[in-house]
Amino acid sequence: MILQHRMAGLAVIEIAQKVSKAWRIEWRNSTKGTTKNGKKNRRRERTNILSQNRGGAGCSSSSFSETSTGYASLEDRSSGRSILSWQDVYSPAVRWRQISEPCDPVVWVNKLSEEFNSGFGSHTPMVLGQAKVVRYFPNYERTLTLAKSIIKDKLSVRSKKDKVIDLSKDEKIEKIMRAETCDELHNIVGEDFWVATWCDSTGSEGKRLEGTRITCIQKPGRLGYDFSIRTPCTPARWSDFDEEMTSAWEALCTAYCGENYGSTELDALETVRDAILRMTYYWYNFMPLARGTAVTGFVVLLGLLLAANMEFTETIPKGLQIDWEAILNVEPGSFVDSVKSWLYPSLKINTSWRDHTEISSAFSTTGAVVAALSTYND
Repeated sequence: MILQHRMAGLAVIEIAQKVSKAWRIEWRNSTKGTTKNGKKNRRRERTNILSQNRGGAGCSSSSFSETSTGYASLEDRSSGRSILSWQDVYSPAVRWRQISEPCDPVVWVNKLSEEFNSGFGSHTPMVLGQAKVVRYFPNYERTLTLAKSIIKDKLSVRSKKDKVIDLSKDEKIEKIMRAETCDELHNIVGEDFWVATWCDSTGSEGKRLEGTRITCIQKPGRLGYDFSIRTPCTPARWSDFDEEMTSAWEALCTAYCGENYGSTELDALETVRDAILRMTYYWYNFMPLARGTAVTGFVVLLGLLLAANMEFTETIPKGLQIDWEAILNVEPGSFVDSVKSWLYPSLKINTSWRDHTEISSAFSTTGAVVAALSTYND
């Protein structure tokens, strides 16, 4: 636990330092890069990332930051613009998580070529046969209610073979709405099935992104049911969420790099906080990592807040899992309202972190990171 807390803390500071520098360059150029009609000349560029996965950085002499955009290079670009992509923002958290738990497959799904092309997806069970999964079962009732709501809206579900199962006849919808367990739901449908949630897009009005799939599968021998969420990650879905994450990141940069830049007034930074939460919402529904999406998402959330001089001083409410809050809300606004109720009152202005040594320089190799995470004081 100490190791994970230390990993998260160092990752938060590194992200804050990296993003803060990019925002400073963005703000500096925005004050002199405005067109006659008042619009910013914002050039959308992407970095050439060698690999978002570990890429062989497994020895003590390898560069810990070799796969990310160097801080100095941000100012060396001829465009004079910050060119951080949303993946550049999340990559430090991914690398820290990789090294802190080297046996976990914390990798970007789109780098798993065969699995990616076949629609690789994460699997998170709430019920496994006759057992309740302690970590995730608290979300069972909400997930069941959401599944019934989706079925009522679509009047159908999908089979294991991805065939449409029509439920519009024989009063099946009425029976489904009265179902209180996944067992009852499965009995009414009559076979294994899944329904997909969705996310309302902010970047493209009226567009819906595919969220996660709520699945209900009967175990062999009638030994209960698997009730879980499975998040697919196909090339088409990746493209949709990549576009949405890009839009969310640009909206955040715009919110902070204007008149709010450098503010130390919490009231003035509300639009920035909302933009950070919207970006977090899409990250959790995207679920672009084979493992570790939840913790990296929260680490980046804290890092972005800190980059805007806001520190979270409390803990997540007991029993709440922020990634599930995103997954079970189809509208980003509902997620923002849910999280801000406990997050915003726990924020305070903090600029002292800017005096810290640059994390990417202090821990420039994988060996240095391992040493930092492995050192304990008696």
